[in-house]
Amino acid sequence: MAEELDWIGPLEVFGVTSQIVKDSCKVYTVSETGGQVTCANRVRVVVDYGFADCPKPDIIVIPGGYGTRKEMENPAMLEWLRTASASAELTTSVCTGALVLASAGLLEGKRATTWFGVRADLANFKDVTPAGPEERWVDEWPVITAQGVSAGIDMALHVVGRLWSPETARRVQQVIEYFPAPPYQDVPIPEVAV
Repeated sequence: MAEELDWIGPLEVFGVTSQIVKDSCKVYTVSETGGQVTCANRVRVVVDYGFADCPKPDIIVIPGGYGTRKEMENPAMLEWLRTASASAELTTSVCTGALVLASAGLLEGKRATTWFGVRADLANFKDVTPAGPEERWVDEWPVITAQGVSAGIDMALHVVGRLWSPETARRVQQVIEYFPAPPYQDVPIPEVAV
């Protein structure tokens, strides 16, 4: 089960980019078999394609969520990801999606980040260097990994800036009114068991 905002945030960024820069990208969703999927917080989504009929992607976003534990061991997922990323311009992950990329062997020899609760797990993968907690996303082009939900939006804006222009990324940021100003910045973050 994918965490909704892990994929909806980047989808929104790339969707708005396609409106600003005509014919720049076609945004679609993919799952193993297509059809309806239920996400982590019970949102049901009708997916555009299954692995068998999916058009060749240029940019891949692998979201996180508890479903990644299953997908890390799903041969169909790992094979599709290896094949699709071999011809894609860019493969990205948000949150624990990095563990799926690592399971597919796509992070070997790279630095990467993920959600804070599983950051140490990246070290269990051959030749993957976990990034420090201050790095919200790690650009190891043609692979980019991002921490959690809001870092996925930041990472997608970074991609827009690299592929189109920083001005386009700022325009997208303006259109989606993504100017983070969370409350309680002066309150210490409590220890959380994960």
